This record gives sequence, structure tokens and C-alpha cells, in this order.
Amino acid sequence: MRVNTELAAIRPDEIVALPERSFAAWFRQTSVLVGRQLLVAFRDPATVIQVVIFPALTLLMFKVVLGDVVSKATGHDSVYGTVPLVLLTSTMFGSGVAAIRLVIERGSGLLSRLYVLPINRIADFSARVLSESLRALLTSIVLVGAGFTIGFRFTQGIGPAIGLFAVAVMYATAFAMLTLATAVISRPGLPLVAYIGLLTTFMMFFNSGFSPIDGYPGWLQPIVANQPMTPAIEVMRSLAQGGPIAADLIKVIVWTVVIMVLSAYPALRGYRRAAVGA
Repeated sequence: MRVNTELAAIRPDEIVALPERSFAAWFRQTSVLVGRQLLVAFRDPATVIQVVIFPALTLLMFKVVLGDVVSKATGHDSVYGTVPLVLLTSTMFGSGVAAIRLVIERGSGLLSRLYVLPINRIADFSARVLSESLRALLTSIVLVGAGFTIGFRFTQGIGPAIGLFAVAVMYATAFAMLTLATAVISRPGLPLVAYIGLLTTFMMFFNSGFSPIDGYPGWLQPIVANQPMTPAIEVMRSLAQGGPIAADLIKVIVWTVVIMVLSAYPALRGYRRAAVGA
């Protein structure tokens, strides 16, 4: 009753309608929808288990089962490879969950209802991408905290520490664009979970987080060295422990830009088609 009274007290001339295509409308509406996406994600126990609890347990298991073996074989503390690896893997699993949620909401008609509302046309999709960026930041902080329990430390100062989280967010944003684009351009009923899971698993086991690049067969080394996860892991390792950054950071930026540029048009066009039921 109190809310209705307050609404009734607002005169029509006090309500300012923002143009749908204006930046102000996009910013305000995207902010609201980002909050919705984060609430939906963190209120779902299965999502929390998959993107936070399971990666944290995986990190601890890597240390217990493989930590000493990898450290003795490489001469370096394995935790500086496994923590970045788990951070990136968590972002990929989280993006997969977001893509599945988008498919479900597409099937339920929610996308169509959002699309006919007088809001900016790209607000909902951009909110999904930005919410994945924020979720990746939050889960990365939690997972780094778990890493501290097994010996992970920032030895290069506060600036490189912030840079490590920035790389994780950059990677998460690009991967979210790719998975969400896949979700909206795929026909209904496509086993999206299996495909995204297969890609994530392949990338998870063939990177420099588990083993140095020269530990892989010669024919596989170029693939391992240049797949998106490896330069991101190497940059994050260097930011935490020290070491060269520039070359791998350039690779991370290039991969991020390429993935986002190639995903942007299919994502926006596919979202429109999915929303109107085409």
C-alpha cells in the first residue's frame, strides 16, 4: 500500500522517459539487468558449486596429488601454474552455465518478453556479458584466497596483483561473448552443454598450467603455446611470481580482441532472432 501511495504521488510530468537508443538508457538498464543476472547466478546452488566450490576443491586436489611431482619436474612451485589454471577454468565453466541459462530463458519466452519492452535492444545481452565479468572477478578473489592456503603469494606488489585479476576478467569477458553467441545462434535442442564442456576440458588439459610447454610432444607444442589459456596463465604466473610479461600479454590482448570482434555480430544478430522467435 505504501509503495502504491508513493507511485500515485508522482506526477506524469515528473517521469522522464529515456530514448531507447541513448547511452543513458543502455547504461541504466544494463546495470539493473546485471544485478538480475548476478542474483540468479549466486542464488542457484548448482552454479555456486560449479564455479566456486568445485574449482576450489580442484585446486586443493591438484596441490595434493600433482603439486610435488610438477614442482620436482619443473623446478618451480606448481601452485603458480595451477592457481591461474583454475581461475580460468572457473570462468569457462561459469560462462557455460550462463549460456545454458540463456537457452532456457529463450525457450521459456523470457527473451521475447524482454525484447518487446521499451528498453535498449542490447541491454540484456550486454548485461549477461558484464555479469560474467563481475562474477569472474568475485570468484577469482575467492579462488586466490583458496590458493593462499596452499602457498600462493603475490610477490611483485599490489599493481601486478590487480593485473592478475584484470587478466582473469579479460579472459572471462571474451569467453562469455563466445559462449553466449554460440547459445543464441544454435538451434534449439543442440547439446550445448556437451560442446562447451568438451572445449573447456580440452583447453584445461593442454596448457602450461599443468606442465611446461616443452613437456608436451613436439607436434603439440605450438598448439599448447598459442591456445588462449596458455599466454593468460603465463602472464598471471609472471604477475604473481615475477618474470617476462609483454609477449604473453600481447597474445592475451590479441585473443581477447579477436574473439570479441568475431563474436559480436553473430551474438547480437542471433539474440535478435532468438528473441523474436525467428
